[in-house]
Amino acid sequence: MSTVLRLASTSPRRRELLEQVGIGYTLIRAEVDETPLPAEPPAAYVERLARAKAEAGLQAAGGEGLVLGADTTVVADGLILGKPRDRAEGLALLERLSGREHAVLSAVALATAGRTEARVQVSRVHFRATTAAEREAYWATGEPADKAGGYAVQGRAAVFIERLDGSYSGVMGLPLYETCELLRAFGVEVL
Repeated sequence: MSTVLRLASTSPRRRELLEQVGIGYTLIRAEVDETPLPAEPPAAYVERLARAKAEAGLQAAGGEGLVLGADTTVVADGLILGKPRDRAEGLALLERLSGREHAVLSAVALATAGRTEARVQVSRVHFRATTAAEREAYWATGEPADKAGGYAVQGRAAVFIERLDGSYSGVMGLPLYETCELLRAFGVEVL
């Protein structure tokens, strides 16, 4: 298949991950409302957003080509932990994760004319107990400000992570195994 892949994402991490495995793409803008629906389960939420981004990107492309959308969310105590709005919320998120396990759900969707498919990958991340001073110092780096759950696994927050069960790339923002499986299902050669 000679279809050009379009990436409906502004995330530099998603671009980096696609490049890591040699998948070429062009960027396309896709705006979607990321507000969770009332009583929406986290897995349904993250899949809905990935599908919506892929389909919005496809619409922006005039209904042609193949568009990849993705979304990642952090879940603790059954609650979706989004990107922190400010310092206070960022520190509260980091405190909530301290000394505990949480889930990171990452969905990827591919859309083309008449067809959209998605996959959801779930990882378990175990944070060591952190001190208030460590959380403050981490927030001061600026790194957690635009990250789901208020941290970046590929950044300085790595010092907080005791163990990760699942997909490192999924926690980073794009589960590569599931992405490549979807691409193959759409007839795109990977590797």
